[in-house]
Amino acid sequence: MKRYFSSESVTEGHPDKVCDAISDAILDACLEHDPESRVAIETLVTTDFCCIAGEVTTRSNVDFEKVARQKIREIGYTDPKMGFSDKSEIIVKVHKQSPDISQGVDGNGESKGEQGAGDQGLMFGYANNETPELMPLPIALAHALTRRLTEVRKSGEIPELLPDGKSQVTVEYDGRVPKRLQAVVVSAHHKACSIEHLRDEILTKVIKPTLGNWIDKDTKIFINATGKFELGGPAADSGVTGRKIIVDTYGGKGRHGGGAFSGKDPSKVDRSAAYMARYIAKNVVAAGLADECEIQVSYCIGYAEPMNIHVECFGTNKIPQERIEELIRKNFQLKPASIIKTLNLKRPIYSKTVAYGHFGKEGMPWEKTDKANVLREEARIPTTEIQTQKQKRQ
Repeated sequence: MKRYFSSESVTEGHPDKVCDAISDAILDACLEHDPESRVAIETLVTTDFCCIAGEVTTRSNVDFEKVARQKIREIGYTDPKMGFSDKSEIIVKVHKQSPDISQGVDGNGESKGEQGAGDQGLMFGYANNETPELMPLPIALAHALTRRLTEVRKSGEIPELLPDGKSQVTVEYDGRVPKRLQAVVVSAHHKACSIEHLRDEILTKVIKPTLGNWIDKDTKIFINATGKFELGGPAADSGVTGRKIIVDTYGGKGRHGGGAFSGKDPSKVDRSAAYMARYIAKNVVAAGLADECEIQVSYCIGYAEPMNIHVECFGTNKIPQERIEELIRKNFQLKPASIIKTLNLKRPIYSKTVAYGHFGKEGMPWEKTDKANVLREEARIPTTEIQTQKQKRQ
């Protein structure tokens, strides 16, 4: 049975991603000198303007404006003629974290001395076996396209390109198995140039080498479908931190909780528990317990223990879901302090998450599959079955 699923990605120069980048650069600057920093930073950008607001409690001496200008420069907004650059006006409105929130995190509330959740909320983690990194294929390919757009811009291979851009792919499935790409959409911010020339450059230097055999003669390809895209970035569309939560996660394939990630230190379970849920789901799939796994956890402000752990394998589980949940409870600790310790989250690692998704990136602590062997052995899944699944993904 044929079915289709689409996911999108955006480049690091997209207005919302500029905001995420500034927020997480400030977070990293705080954590670098004070791992106990409490940070909740929101950024807004528009034409020639950036506003940084939020709550920060830290012993670090961080120049927020300097950090923001450096990040804007790194992304590629250096020319005031673009309508937004590292020379634009920046306003900073930051105060300390509310004591009503900090008492729950610090263990002064109902958690009885343990670090509690800083807020109520629900978080999801997801993995499937469509790709070697155990991510859904649509979002993996969409990110690959925007990453390549940025590479050819910064290397000068396509000198006409500017920082903003988007991609979207539609994958055709036969049942659960991805077969081909039905459609590809790329929108690229650019200098004044021949649109036909730019389209040809993007097709030959971005789309074809990135997507390879996934495209065929029937794949519909759209490049700057409306024509020129000369006005882009914050000058064309205001940006706000946390508005690209589906791009950040699983491209719509897995569900999403109530909170965004960027600008939040790991005491915020919106971020840390979502990372832990991905870690758990990925290990479940890597262990061969299921071909697809989604984990939901939820918390109450001030309490250390999660309110629930829910497992959904969409009928792909090799053992009962109840047994998978038992193995998760036995092998993973979901109290906020335990999550932070397990994943070593009090480090300046968050700028690496900003562009091209928080998940599926090699080297991030929540991408480890170090629990897979333990889960497999306790579930008694044969190693030969796991090897067969890996061969199918490759």
